[in-house]
Amino acid sequence: MTEAEWFDTNRRAWNARTPVHLGSKFYDLAAFRAGAGSLNPIELEQVGDVRGKTLLHLQCHFGQDTLSWARLGARVTGLDLSDEAIKAARALAAELSIDARFVEANTYDAPAALGGETFDVVFTSYGVLGWLPDMTRWARAAAACLKPGGVLHLVEFHPLVWAFDDAFEHIAYAYDGKGEPIITEQTGTYADRDASVKLREVGFNHGIGTVVTALLEAGLTLERLQELDWSPYDIFPDMEEGPPGHFRMKKFGRRLPLVFALAARRGR
Repeated sequence: MTEAEWFDTNRRAWNARTPVHLGSKFYDLAAFRAGAGSLNPIELEQVGDVRGKTLLHLQCHFGQDTLSWARLGARVTGLDLSDEAIKAARALAAELSIDARFVEANTYDAPAALGGETFDVVFTSYGVLGWLPDMTRWARAAAACLKPGGVLHLVEFHPLVWAFDDAFEHIAYAYDGKGEPIITEQTGTYADRDASVKLREVGFNHGIGTVVTALLEAGLTLERLQELDWSPYDIFPDMEEGPPGHFRMKKFGRRLPLVFALAARRGR
């Protein structure tokens, strides 16, 4: 498969996921429509006050987190590869009368797709990097979308998680795959394991060293790097909740990192 075919495969997978996710308990759009936010304490604490700031949300899916940032006072733009997700995001923003712009584009093409516009904050989170084969290009694109002094905020599942097989019984993939594609097929989705949707997708594993080095080479300054032994989402096998909103796998407890978060700033 060519890179273009990888992205087309993943676009079709996310197009298929979108209607399932819109109706899922996981995303709970009824609560969101009633005013609940979808952001977690990890990103809220890291990003901080966004009132009056411009914010670009890369790989925004159908825009729930993007619109949550808008509710907190940011002037938001969401960008995603999936045309169905962007269509749903625009419809949700219109329904809720939230001022937001949504753009359909590959993350690598964000600077051109946005006409060179730059932002105070670039935000991206949870299950985003694994769809991109090259962290150098990702970092350059993200950096190009930042204003001088602007900050990139990434909150992501820890790459060690993706080295395991689906049952978390053994290491099945490279911790850092160096751009090697992992082609998988599955039924259901993380938001609804029993959904009848069948998905074929192409993923990539990137170690934290590769991610950080790409950001540094793109000219950003690393200001924060955190590794967490819990996830705000109950999406891995046999998880239990400790403190509210802190989920760990029973078999690993606190021995396995599940999430990392970083902030990197563009110079003035």
